[in-house]
Amino acid sequence: MIVIGCDHAGFPLKEEIKAYLEQKKIDYTDIGCYSEERFDYAISAQKACDKVVSGECDKAILCCGAGVGISIAANKVKGIRACCCSDCFSAKFTRLHNNANALCMGARVIGKGLALEIVKVFLETEYEGGRHQHRVDQITAIENGEKLY
Repeated sequence: MIVIGCDHAGFPLKEEIKAYLEQKKIDYTDIGCYSEERFDYAISAQKACDKVVSGECDKAILCCGAGVGISIAANKVKGIRACCCSDCFSAKFTRLHNNANALCMGARVIGKGLALEIVKVFLETEYEGGRHQHRVDQITAIENGEKLY
């Protein structure tokens, strides 16, 4: 199950992503926002990422104007490894190497076509594990307040 969320600037792109997920028969839940009326991205980021951390959803897809603010907010939720992607290469390797569980995109940065390709790559790419697990464990250690140095 995928959880999707956005702020007002990301709303049109979120709607395009919903249509794509429906076409591909991928289950999702939409936690808002539900219009282009002003809405704060931090609320959507926290609400969506809570569903990922709880295990209710596997991954989150989040949109705001630039993708950066919602990415920063998402990464404040313990257990989330969010990435802001504007290209397919980054979407692929953040899954392969970082086991990212939240994809963030900027609706004012990329168009619909590229965004849907990024979503496809992000959802279809599996985490490689192996030599990368050590670094993911280090990220978790930092998140838990441990010093790496």
